[in-house]
Amino acid sequence: MRTKTLLLTAALGAAGVASAMAQVYSVNTVGYVNEVFPPGYTMFANPLDAGEGNNLVSKLLGTAVPEGTTVYKFNSATGLYNINGFEFGEWSDKLMTLAPGEGAYINNPTTANLTVTFVGTVMEGTLSTDLPAGFSIRSSKVPQAGQLDTVLGFPVGEGDTVYRWDNGTKGYIICTFEFGEWGIKPVINVGESFFVNKKVAATWTRTFDVSP
Repeated sequence: MRTKTLLLTAALGAAGVASAMAQVYSVNTVGYVNEVFPPGYTMFANPLDAGEGNNLVSKLLGTAVPEGTTVYKFNSATGLYNINGFEFGEWSDKLMTLAPGEGAYINNPTTANLTVTFVGTVMEGTLSTDLPAGFSIRSSKVPQAGQLDTVLGFPVGEGDTVYRWDNGTKGYIICTFEFGEWGIKPVINVGESFFVNKKVAATWTRTFDVSP
């Protein structure tokens, strides 16, 4: 997935996120992220907080997506996917959430790239994401790219495995942490989600502040 990011007043350049100055209407850092979904499946995330009641697939993706676009959100408790399809101009599950920290697959049924713009505020302060034992799909709550553990603060443990979806090969890049190191280091892009298989449940906590 190719991602173009613009974060207003955010000093995130060193983390691989482009930044630019613009008028800010509140104490929050407001911006947008353009996510480009090629034909077929992509693992994606909502990198910005759209506000209470707005972090929903039906609102984030809207009605400008092609007919037949489908979002698959994994349910860790059941091991099954909740499926949300866009047909006849509306989403089948209007209440499916996609908050920062969550993730899902999107299937673009066309032969052309699909661009979706996410608008919202950069989450700041102490941010926590639950990581259950076993499989789950997760993402960074911060619109920042980098190595999952060393830059994004992910609590990796012995035997944990991260699965990144590769649009080019239509398969997974498998990153396993064994004997205290990664076989392949997981470097996560802005707006990307990933599967993780945790050996032991944990909480992904980091403190983030975009102030200069």
